[in-house]
Amino acid sequence: MFALTPFERKSFDLFNAFHDFEKDFFGEDSGMISCKTDIRDEGDHFVLEAELPGFDKEDIKLDVSGGFLTLSAEHNTENSEKDKDGKYIRRERSYGSYQRSFDVSGINTDNIDAEYKNGVLFVDLPKKTIPQPETKRLEIR
Repeated sequence: MFALTPFERKSFDLFNAFHDFEKDFFGEDSGMISCKTDIRDEGDHFVLEAELPGFDKEDIKLDVSGGFLTLSAEHNTENSEKDKDGKYIRRERSYGSYQRSFDVSGINTDNIDAEYKNGVLFVDLPKKTIPQPETKRLEIR
């Protein structure tokens, strides 16, 4: 009897009650889009890599406003098959959107560069150069 019933051991954490809320409520493969993002420090610039599979380059927008870089992506695809009477035999719709913001207060926003290749968005974020204080030797009288 238990071999046919999905069984999973779960523990309840009082301090983190909603930890796996989305996964528990919608299921493991809910179709909810998540974007995994890595940020590397390359010395004079940061490199942001965001996985956006299934999106076209035209579906992705990068906006800088108020000290934040906002990454947003949205797509809508529709596949349908009809029989000879025009009734649907199978209809699959897929809609996905994503939005995330990053603090760019220490970034030279005029020189941000982005490239989308093979489902991964690469954003080059050059750091602001802090002018070094000028040292000046004074003459002693």
